[in-house]
Amino acid sequence: MKQKLLIELPEIDQTYFEMLLYNDGVSSVAGVDEVGRGCLAGPVVAASVILPKDCGIKGINDSKKLTPKKRDELFDIILASAVAYGIGVVDHAEIDKINILQASLKAMKISVESLAVKPQYLLIDGNQPIPDMKIPQKIIVKGDVRSISVGAASIVAKVTRDRMMAELENKYPNFKFSVHKGYGTGLHLSELKQHGPSPIHRMTFAGVKNTD
Repeated sequence: MKQKLLIELPEIDQTYFEMLLYNDGVSSVAGVDEVGRGCLAGPVVAASVILPKDCGIKGINDSKKLTPKKRDELFDIILASAVAYGIGVVDHAEIDKINILQASLKAMKISVESLAVKPQYLLIDGNQPIPDMKIPQKIIVKGDVRSISVGAASIVAKVTRDRMMAELENKYPNFKFSVHKGYGTGLHLSELKQHGPSPIHRMTFAGVKNTD
């Protein structure tokens, strides 16, 4: 039996990547992240956030590791403190057309381009750079934990999308989008089996195709 190799990422200060850039003369850094890639319904949503150099917000982390109440609290603080923030949304139809990876990257690009202040550098969560982006960028695995800017973007994207999904429940009451947010939970799969896909389901996703 082969032993599974676990690679631990080193613990670093959340401002480490930002400080490296500030010390190199960069004055405006945007963290970028997206949410909703694994969902069976609804859009993928990305956010870009430029925090001030002396940002002292406590508690920023991967949005999935925070309670809804804490996310909402930090969301308001981040928006009030940010130099600028931008949102990018790519809907279910385009996800089906261009695939979820390309849709996620497109949402991130839209979020960057919607920033009122143009950043000099981007810190991107994950392992894929944003294509056709003239701004220098660095990809950071688990960036939402390791970078305060990316963590802030993670929270803004998550809260924005969760609220969008709660609103969509009013339009499609057969689905508890305010509860499962479109992810493939047992409740959601049961709803799909009973009612079939709604107009906002991602028809190319296996969990949806199998119920069509």
